[in-house]
Amino acid sequence: MRLISTNYLQENMTLGKSIFNEKWQVLISEGVPLTKRMIDRLIDLGITYVYIEDPQTDDIEIHEPISERSRREAIETIQETFDIVKDERRLAKTFVFDRLAKKFSIVVRDILSQVKSHKDVISLLADVCAYDNYIFTHSLNVTIYSLALGMELNLSYRQLEELGMGAMLHDVGKRVVPSEILSKPGKLTNDEFDVIKKHAEDGFSLLRHVPNIPLTAAHCAYQHHERLDGSGYPRGLAGADIHYYSRILAIADVYDAVTSNRVYRKAMLPQEGLEILYAGAGTKFEIHMVEAFRRAIAAYPVGLTVRLSDGRRGVVIRQNPGLSDRPVIRIFDHDGKIIEATYELDLKDELAVVIVETDTSLMSKK
Repeated sequence: MRLISTNYLQENMTLGKSIFNEKWQVLISEGVPLTKRMIDRLIDLGITYVYIEDPQTDDIEIHEPISERSRREAIETIQETFDIVKDERRLAKTFVFDRLAKKFSIVVRDILSQVKSHKDVISLLADVCAYDNYIFTHSLNVTIYSLALGMELNLSYRQLEELGMGAMLHDVGKRVVPSEILSKPGKLTNDEFDVIKKHAEDGFSLLRHVPNIPLTAAHCAYQHHERLDGSGYPRGLAGADIHYYSRILAIADVYDAVTSNRVYRKAMLPQEGLEILYAGAGTKFEIHMVEAFRRAIAAYPVGLTVRLSDGRRGVVIRQNPGLSDRPVIRIFDHDGKIIEATYELDLKDELAVVIVETDTSLMSKK
C-alpha cells in the first residue's frame, strides 16, 4: 500500500485501508475503486491522507497500535463522558460520573496492553477517521502517544495507567466551550482565545473531586498547556512546577494537534510535527522527552514515498526500532527514472544517505 494525499487521488485508484466515521462505522471499504464523487467527499470530510493499493507496494502491511474494537469503545466512552459534562443536570449525579470513571479505567488498561504489545513504532495515519467532533479522536490519539512516550521513559505500569487516564480526560473542559469558537475556521479574537484557555481550569475543577479519578488526571487537564519556560497557561508554571505527566502530555497534545486535520489548517506529516517539537525542545518541552518521543513514533510512516539525498526515491516499507528517521526504503527510482528491479535500502546501515523530501502525490519527479 502507498500513502497518498487526497488532493492527488484519481478515479479508479483502489482504496487500501477503510475509511471510518467517528462511530467507527465504515464509510468506504478497502478494495473499493474510488470515484470522483468519493474523492470529493473525502476532501470535504477533511481527510488529508489515505492508503491506496499499488503494484509496487502490494505486499506492505500496515499495523495499527490498537484494534478497531478498542478504538470504537474508547471513542464511545470519551463521547459519553464529555456529553455528561455538557449536561449539568446529569453531571450533578456523581454516581453517573463515577460509573464512567470505572469504565475509563478498563478502556485505558486495554489500550495500554495493546500499545505495550505493539512491536512497531507508533503511527496513527493508518487509522483514517472522518470525525464530527475533533475532541474525541484527539483525546484517544493523545492517550496512545502519551503511553508510547511514557513507556519509552520507563514509567511503571501504575504510572502509565494514571498517565493514560489523564491523557484521555485532558480536554474534558473543552466540552463547555461554545462550538462556534472551537470550530471557528479563522483566527480567534483575544476574547475567544481567553474562553478557549479556560478549558484547562474547567477540566481541573470537574475532575479533582470525582471518585476513582486520580488527582494526577485532574492535573493533566489543568497543566497540559503549561510550558517549560513559563510561557504556557493557565498559571504560567515553569520547569519542575509542572507535573511530570503534564510535561509528557504537552508533547503528545501538540504533536497530534499539528498532525491532524483542523478546520483552520491542513494536517502536517509526522516528520513536520517532530520539527515543531524540536523547535521547542529545551524551551517549551524537555529535550530528553522530545528525543524519547522521536524514538517511539514513526517519523516516516510505512507506505510514504521519500526522496533521498543521493537522488534516489522509494517507499518506506519497514521501521527500525528506536531510529524513526532511518527506516528501510524500497527503491524504485534513480534520478527520476523508474527502475524495474526494485531493491531495499536500510538507512540504519547507509549513514551517508538521508531523507530530504517526502512525496504524497504518487507521481515521479523528473
